[in-house]
Order: sequence, then structure tokens, then C-alpha cells
Amino acid sequence: MPAYWVASVKVTNPDKYKEYGARAPAALQKYGGKFLARGGRHVVLEGDKGKNRVVVLEFESVERALECYNSPEYQEAMSYRLGAADVQIAIVESL
Repeated sequence: MPAYWVASVKVTNPDKYKEYGARAPAALQKYGGKFLARGGRHVVLEGDKGKNRVVVLEFESVERALECYNSPEYQEAMSYRLGAADVQIAIVESL
């Protein structure tokens, strides 16, 4: 069953975050992640209005999304995001 990786991001160090942005897509796509939304226009109706990016990816399953998140490739890319952004990531299964 498809699953969606939804990230809300507040970039705090744009220069450092660029390196994450350059590395993460290859890791995500290697595990079947398909970008549905990536940093485009969005409107926060409730909650933390300080987040300035929203990213949505589709994976074939929750398990595949978790495999991606825990993969060496994504963890290496993520090391460039640490200290560059405040991030909340959720994986949700489709209906």
C-alpha cells in the first residue's frame, strides 16, 4: 500500500542546507521515493508558521519509506541537514 513521507522544514542555514538538497534526492529516489511536492508555495493554516518548506514523497509502502530513511545513503545526506534546518518528518500510509 502506498505511503507518503511528509516533511515540514524550517531552514536555518541555507548554505549548509544546499548540500543536503543536492545529496538527498538520489538517496530518496534509490528507494523508490517519488517527489509529489518539494518546497513550492504552501499555506500553513495551523501550527508552526515558521516552517518555510514542505516536501511530500510517495513510496510503495511504509516499510520502503523507513528503509530509505534508515539507509546509509539517506543518513549520509541527512548529516548535511543537521544544524541547517528544523525538520519534522512523518510517514503516513495511504487509504
